[in-house]
Amino acid sequence: MATDYDYFVQQIKTNTGIDLSQYKEAQMLRRLTTLREKRGFKDFKAYFHAINGDAALMEEFLDRMTINVSEFYRNYQRWEVLERRILPDLLKKKKPLKIWSAACSTGEEPYTLAILLDRYAKGTSYTIHATDLDQRVLETAKVGKYNERALKEMPAAIKSTYFNQDGSVFQIKDELKQHIQFKQHNLLADAYDTNYDLIICRNVLIYFTEEAKADIYHKFSKSLAHNSYLFVGSTEQIFNPNVYGLGAVDTFFYQKQKTD
Repeated sequence: MATDYDYFVQQIKTNTGIDLSQYKEAQMLRRLTTLREKRGFKDFKAYFHAINGDAALMEEFLDRMTINVSEFYRNYQRWEVLERRILPDLLKKKKPLKIWSAACSTGEEPYTLAILLDRYAKGTSYTIHATDLDQRVLETAKVGKYNERALKEMPAAIKSTYFNQDGSVFQIKDELKQHIQFKQHNLLADAYDTNYDLIICRNVLIYFTEEAKADIYHKFSKSLAHNSYLFVGSTEQIFNPNVYGLGAVDTFFYQKQKTD
């Protein structure tokens, strides 16, 4: 028998294209129940009708379900692997790099990429497609202003080179912004672009069902150019990468394999 939450899931999918059934139900239900009760709605039917007619409530719902937690150089040692092993290999291709920062949240990840490329491959032509489901966080990313907490893993010399500081606020410099294209994208429903040299998607797939994750990994693999790389989060190690046409090259890094 359909539940009140089932009704909510179906209506959200019909009206927004967001399929909550592909997220881990217990986790999502707990999170949204807390939000619904905080706003004073007795059930999910009432809550849906409220957010469907109120842009502020809808933004709050999207923010809660997408878990926007990010910072520059998150898990610093992994970025060192990208810097020392992955980028040098990509630069051998001697062509403009095409990179995708998927589920980029408020922009720390694509800007970290741009900083790495400027430091270690200055003059390299590249484009970073930075996408997220939540349009609100993309607008924040475009502005490029961050507090000190977001930069806690960043060495002071990098802060002073790539940011303008105003008190406790750090503004990313415009020369990095010109390489990044921010766009709304639903990993579960929208089409994927192709021929990427590097795809980074970290700390978001843990919220999806195993079936949804497998589907996304297949799509990521198809989106990668031959010998290009996928970089995932510290909780998202792929234990059977060959199923997706990938091979492990380092912890949380996978390379697209040649297919016959």
